[in-house]
Amino acid sequence: MTGKREGYISWDEYFMGVALLAAQRSKDPSTQVGACIVDENNRILSTGYNGFPKGCSDDDFPWNRDESLGETKYQFVVHAELNAILNTRGKSLVGSRVYVGLFPCNECAKSIIQAGIREVIYLSDKYADTQSTVNSKRMLAAAGVKLTKLEPATDEIVLKFKP
Repeated sequence: MTGKREGYISWDEYFMGVALLAAQRSKDPSTQVGACIVDENNRILSTGYNGFPKGCSDDDFPWNRDESLGETKYQFVVHAELNAILNTRGKSLVGSRVYVGLFPCNECAKSIIQAGIREVIYLSDKYADTQSTVNSKRMLAAAGVKLTKLEPATDEIVLKFKP
């Protein structure tokens, strides 16, 4: 063999893959989202996924989405982007990129902007028409945060624990 291997994934696909893998830690029965924050040298600074705050048992808080049934998860769940920001434990994120499976809501947009993250790379924008996402895009654009919808060259990355 005289040349390098073909078919390897790009940096963007790699980091999105890390975000999607982080999402697999979420116990949310309806929506699993992961985030991966990367610096300008392509080093991973942090990851996060959507779930309840530390110390709040997954068994004691609601996973319900329907307000007519009482309490919902929305008042308690920490989104993947904010978890990734908090998981850096104060490291500077200025100039970094965040990879996330789902376009950030307005609350996460505020944290992304305040943390100094310069680019959001996302896979899905399925809530594009909601007020939360419209407001998110407005703030991110005003703050000069670049928005990139990732169009991966492959549909899947397969991980095997056994050869």
